[in-house]
Amino acid sequence: MTIKNGLTLLICLSSPLLIGSIGGIATASNINTWYALLNKPSFNPPNYLFGPVWTLLYLLMGVSLYLIWQAPASVAKRNALIIFAIQLVLNFAWSFLFFEFKLLGVALVEILLMWASIIAMIWLFKPINKTAAYLQIPYLCWVSFATLLNFSIWQLN
Repeated sequence: MTIKNGLTLLICLSSPLLIGSIGGIATASNINTWYALLNKPSFNPPNYLFGPVWTLLYLLMGVSLYLIWQAPASVAKRNALIIFAIQLVLNFAWSFLFFEFKLLGVALVEILLMWASIIAMIWLFKPINKTAAYLQIPYLCWVSFATLLNFSIWQLN
């Protein structure tokens, strides 16, 4: 691996982690206060699970981004990078909508947009690099679960 490739990999890995960490600040400050007082469904996971799961998902996003970034320049690559950025912005915004602004219904609509953007990302990644697309499946599964959780919390509160 060249220094340029190593630096690109580092940027691709650190970008989702940094965005996720900033969103995590909004989350962390509300976990033991507002969130603790909400009615939650029986399938709500313990709080300690979210950090490691999101860290792994952000790392998978970074590897996936790196694989797409390495592809030759094309309209398909440009579109794939755009949808990656869109889903990452939606991911970032959800934490603030849900935890900081406590807008459960708005967060539900937003997470549905995020879910759709992840589907689109997988769809756009697959012709470029199948591995990059498949690395997003755990993210899609977790966001599917998070959508159900968001809906349930919204209904219960």
